[in-house]
Amino acid sequence: MTPYTFRRQNRNSRTVVILIAVYAALLTLIIVFDAAWWLVGLLSVATLPAVWDILQDSSAGMSMEADQIAWYSGKRQGHINLQEIDYFRFDTRWDFSVRVSMILTTGKRVRLPDESLPPHRTLEKILENAGFTVRRHHFTVF
Repeated sequence: MTPYTFRRQNRNSRTVVILIAVYAALLTLIIVFDAAWWLVGLLSVATLPAVWDILQDSSAGMSMEADQIAWYSGKRQGHINLQEIDYFRFDTRWDFSVRVSMILTTGKRVRLPDESLPPHRTLEKILENAGFTVRRHHFTVF
């Protein structure tokens, strides 16, 4: 099996541009439309997690080596030996996001953090090339 590593930085230009656009729109609401400051403040609360990620410059990622798969997201991390994994389950949610879980030989499910994973189609190919079974379930609730 070929080792694989994926890494993502939360401080990237795309996030910064989106935040600038959102704050420009909120400022426009105040200046042009004379919106209530408390309403604009309430709307800006939704941006705080992105601002926190940029300030912390946290990273997330995963790696798969010959004997284990490891992942991390900020201060959270984990790893599992490949021999313990029965198959991978890809669940497509109603918002079209894809959640990835490892189903262990014991029957236990371990959900991988979304932010630590590469695009799901890329990950699926990597896992299949490594010899794992990948099961897809579309539009599940959990």
